Amino acid sequence: MTPPKPEARPDKVSLWRYLRLFRQDLLSAQPQRLYRAWMAEFRTPFFRSYMVNQPDLIRAVLKERPDAFPKSNRISEGLRPLLGRSVFLTNGEVWKRQRRIIDPAFEGGRLKDTFPAMLNAAQACADRLSGRVGQRVECEEITSHVAADVIFRTLFSVPIEHEVAAQVFDKFRIYQREQPLLNLAAFVPVPSWMPRFHSRKTRQTASEIRDLISRLTDERAIAIENGSAPDDLATKIMTTTDPETGDRFDAQEMVDQVAIFFLAGHETSASALAWTLYLMAMHPDWQEKLAEEAKALDMPKFSTLSQLKLSRDVFREALRLYPPVPMIVREATCPERFRDRDISQGSQIVVSPWHLHRHERLWDRPDDFDPTRWTTENGKKCQREAYIPFSAGPRVCTGAGFAMVEGPLILSMLLRRYRFETIPDETPVPVAHLTVRSKDGIWLRLVER
Repeated sequence: MTPPKPEARPDKVSLWRYLRLFRQDLLSAQPQRLYRAWMAEFRTPFFRSYMVNQPDLIRAVLKERPDAFPKSNRISEGLRPLLGRSVFLTNGEVWKRQRRIIDPAFEGGRLKDTFPAMLNAAQACADRLSGRVGQRVECEEITSHVAADVIFRTLFSVPIEHEVAAQVFDKFRIYQREQPLLNLAAFVPVPSWMPRFHSRKTRQTASEIRDLISRLTDERAIAIENGSAPDDLATKIMTTTDPETGDRFDAQEMVDQVAIFFLAGHETSASALAWTLYLMAMHPDWQEKLAEEAKALDMPKFSTLSQLKLSRDVFREALRLYPPVPMIVREATCPERFRDRDISQGSQIVVSPWHLHRHERLWDRPDDFDPTRWTTENGKKCQREAYIPFSAGPRVCTGAGFAMVEGPLILSMLLRRYRFETIPDETPVPVAHLTVRSKDGIWLRLVER
């Protein structure tokens, strides 16, 4: 069985038809030819956008010359109400300073420190599901809850049931469905000087989330001051100084960073885990292999993760088929020439993990679910050149290692206790909200082992 993907639109449609499709869903608005194209141009009356799928062009944009292709402000404005000037949105020296302060918190040795919190969140999730055996369950709801639990436990040493954490989670669920990751400005004729309008509800929800995060960061600042703060990620980040300037994040900057940690660390993991569970239901043979492997968690410790090799390969394959962030948008700061095309300054350069990971001229059987592909020559080559679920280069997601511990751990913890089964006539349809989610949820039947 081939995993579901959106039905691509015809290659040629009018601009206004394209706009209507785009507003419904970013993924299904794109033509089928993009799964074969090395490069494609999107023309509007005000600017040009170029999607690049050719590995050497992607390498130039993301790895070799990242300063020449900063994050597009057209995209940033869509998320500004919630994320402020977080590391996800900034460029240049501001971004470099932020990464110098943040990166030490996610270095290899810190992953071992966060493992107990991840494990407790995964166990709590498995326990919560015990009362729903035999029922239809919506997987995105389950994975959103456990991913948020992981973030609060590792950041602030509090579970999702904590009063403020629970409120942030509830309000973020409202925000998540309202705000697309990519606004129309990336692809359609919206001049750069035109303000980006956000609905009153979007602005209000973002403000409420930020106020709640401020409560957590203010309390932590007091605990750091009096020496009672736990040794978690929030404490690490708030006490780390920029090695070049000696500065720390001020209160407002810390709220910005926590907002993106929650969005990126919770939203992306939830998306990837939900699709992984659906793939396991589609492929019960693989589900049984992972359940057998997960017996290693009977006596769980950090070193046990090295035994979850199949789970890691399955999770990696799910990230290939359903990359949580489907498109990455950069802006050309000077004239360029790509594939004999002149790229003018200010053009939008779109790198699409969604299309790159399914590219017909790069991957063997690109639409098939095959966790064994990572041991093949084609799989190894594509992993180096055409696999970017966490972006690439200097702006690679600082939590990539964190996610590759969290995902296989939670997946294994659930599969050792439960079996997930597909439900007839309930095939999920991928759409792009903040991340790649299902149009009407991912519904599976939960069976106890």
